[in-house]
Amino acid sequence: MCDSFHPFLLHQCRSVSVHVCVLFYNFHIFISGLLLDAFDALDPNGNITIKWDVISWTPDGYVAVVTMFNFQQYRHIQAPGWTLGWTWAKKEVIWNMMGAQTTEQGDCSKFKGNIPHCCKKDPTVVDLLPGTPYNLQIANCCKGGVINSWGQDAETAVSSFQVSVGAAGTTNKTVRVPKNFTLKAPGPGYTCGPAKIVKPTKFVTNDGRRATQAMMTWNVTCTYSQFLAQKTPTCCVSLSSFYNDTIVPCPTCTCGCQKNGTQHGNCVDQDEPHLASVVSGLGKNNYAPLVQCTSHMCPIRIHWHVKLNYKEYWRVKVTITNFNYNMNYTQWNLVVQHPNFDNLTQLFSFHYKSLTPYGAINDTAMLWGMKFYNDLLMQAGPLGNVQSELLFRKDLSTFTFEKGWAFPRRVYFNGDNCVMPPPDSYPYMPNAGNIWKVSPLKLVVTLMLSTLLFFALV
Repeated sequence: MCDSFHPFLLHQCRSVSVHVCVLFYNFHIFISGLLLDAFDALDPNGNITIKWDVISWTPDGYVAVVTMFNFQQYRHIQAPGWTLGWTWAKKEVIWNMMGAQTTEQGDCSKFKGNIPHCCKKDPTVVDLLPGTPYNLQIANCCKGGVINSWGQDAETAVSSFQVSVGAAGTTNKTVRVPKNFTLKAPGPGYTCGPAKIVKPTKFVTNDGRRATQAMMTWNVTCTYSQFLAQKTPTCCVSLSSFYNDTIVPCPTCTCGCQKNGTQHGNCVDQDEPHLASVVSGLGKNNYAPLVQCTSHMCPIRIHWHVKLNYKEYWRVKVTITNFNYNMNYTQWNLVVQHPNFDNLTQLFSFHYKSLTPYGAINDTAMLWGMKFYNDLLMQAGPLGNVQSELLFRKDLSTFTFEKGWAFPRRVYFNGDNCVMPPPDSYPYMPNAGNIWKVSPLKLVVTLMLSTLLFFALV
């Protein structure tokens, strides 16, 4: 039994009893599963880094600029935005904030004069909304907590706020680093490590002639785990092709099932006579999905259609449909894995960036909309879709329409892994008999037309 184990465990396994060996092996498999689920193979180095720069001292503490860098290639933070929390190491309070605010003030009854912004031991901070007065802003703030991915737009992949901390110590030796950082964006998908003191950040003036530096700096790294964030899928994939009349839909109940009875409850029928009033009465700040009634019940569906086959090229049409009445997806993106992306020749109405998580192998593409044209995926309805076509050059050594080769291996929408149909349901190539089968009537008509055309030309 032990000899069938992973070599890493073989030595330990042989030195204990079989029962202990089996228990240890099962535990190893369980832990490995969790670690693998937290690791994104398409973005192995992606993370959100929080940098805390102490820029000046105050009589009872310091002023710091906190900056979040989204170093993930395609996973951005969408509405309702990020929520950042931590636990103070001592009895610190927040006197003032710019560019963000805490959700609760806490108990500040012991302060008789100036009242702090927040007295909680474990404050929770959110970004300010667009349109905030300028005297409350700093650079890279006030976007409602929305941060783009680094691969899509590095200039908007940053969010900052300023915090004035009291009762904190006034030197590098008396300041204590906060603990238990948490990042929710917008669900519990991120796990943050401990804060680590690093070399102070240097700031260069606009003219480049002078550099200053922070009094003290620490970093926190947060990584994404889809296992934590996505209890149920949020998107699915359907397939079709020019060589088969069958459209392979998203699997039934992919993102949930409709409730029994005439009143659906968890979805809205698109033929509902009072649809407009039902949707408009939901409230502007309601981010809970309200989807159109479908067999799959997903907010997002991606349809991959193999459209045309040329001598040296083949063409695909990609359509993204929004079935969610509560959400407009801004700065959406799509990640598709397919072996022919190395031969992508032309892309219409989408931006394209090659992702190479496996080194020299170019089989993963990131697609997103063009600014002011289709970068906004509207809520469910007539305008709730975006589409584009992709032209691929054929590599005759690998190209085939057989066994589902023309369809994607994996699809992500806004960083969420979309559910694919089962492989045995993919559109198949017609057999040779069906391709060449011609009725006698068609053959006679074709011969007659060919004869008439020949004599007309003579």
